[in-house]
Amino acid sequence: MKLILVCGARPNFMKIAPLLRAIEKHNNLNLNLNLNLNLNLNPILVHTGQHYDYEMSQVFFQDLELPKPDIYLGVGSGTHAEQTAKVMIEFEKVLLKEKPDLVIVVGDINSTLAAALAAVKLHIPVAHVEAGIRSYDKSMPEEINRLLTDHISDYLFTTSKHDDENLRKEGISTEIIFCVGNVMVDSLLYNKPLAQKSDILQRLELKEHDYALLTLHRPSNVDSKNELKKILETIHEVAKRIKVVFPAHPRTQKRLREFNLNPQTKAKSESESSILIIPPLGYLDFLNLMMNSRFVITDSGGIQAETTVLNIPCLTLLDSPIWTITHKEGTNILVGSDTQKLIEKATKIIDSESTSESESKIELWDGKAAERIIKVLIRQVRT
Repeated sequence: MKLILVCGARPNFMKIAPLLRAIEKHNNLNLNLNLNLNLNLNPILVHTGQHYDYEMSQVFFQDLELPKPDIYLGVGSGTHAEQTAKVMIEFEKVLLKEKPDLVIVVGDINSTLAAALAAVKLHIPVAHVEAGIRSYDKSMPEEINRLLTDHISDYLFTTSKHDDENLRKEGISTEIIFCVGNVMVDSLLYNKPLAQKSDILQRLELKEHDYALLTLHRPSNVDSKNELKKILETIHEVAKRIKVVFPAHPRTQKRLREFNLNPQTKAKSESESSILIIPPLGYLDFLNLMMNSRFVITDSGGIQAETTVLNIPCLTLLDSPIWTITHKEGTNILVGSDTQKLIEKATKIIDSESTSESESKIELWDGKAAERIIKVLIRQVRT
């Protein structure tokens, strides 16, 4: 069974890695037990090149022990339409040459939708990992990608029963919905021991639980000078109480230069703010930084899930929830564009004496989601 797995950006890499491990485990079991070898899985890894700089791509392949992609499309940057079109054109060539039995797409980036569309047009089945997530905010490009990908896919693998319900409300048959858990959690739990060995705190001269971690990259937050300036002014208020470490996404760095904004400051006294802006980090360094932070401020969907598993407070700079389950059962607080709410929630966390040491327990977020996905696919082939 020939499978093509598609990745294109940082969150994808963390979802693809456990799938490749699960495929390898299945094939080794087949070989060792001399089982029906026609059920061996032949994975082909396609990297679209949506994230093309080293920090956002290659370093993640190293940290996550991902093999070199079998095929690299190199689509690069562009508008949403340009990027989607480039992936469709180049990926269609791959599909015509390789003739896979199944295409597996993950997440909600432009590459996800583009690859799914190209496959469906050629009548090749598509499996969508991380299906059913909804913000119900169509101003977010990712919401459009999620919605359309789910409605053209043949297998929908969800992270929770909440996502199952979202799909059922949209009229999608329960026969193609499979609740398997969160593959990002698979990566987190697998790599946590390695991340603990990172020396990132020493390199940045940080102490455990003595800083907040900030990530910022959504167009709605960084593409408007007024909005970005407002967020940074709020972060400066937070940074008067606790140091803020800011690994800046390339998109955000570009906007900071364009808008002539420099958020980096070093406190001269306790009443002044301290913001440390650094380049993007690899997966293991970033995971260590997140694990040891007092709290996280972010507009990233994946980080909302990761902080919930690590039981670290997360203040989310979005007006619509993405990972609803992290708000209901986790540590995620939606502050949106309410700057006063952000300051109030951050202050409350800073004034609290407790720091988290345990992991949150959400059903099926146990590090075995990828294995469940492969078992479902094998079962479907047999039937």
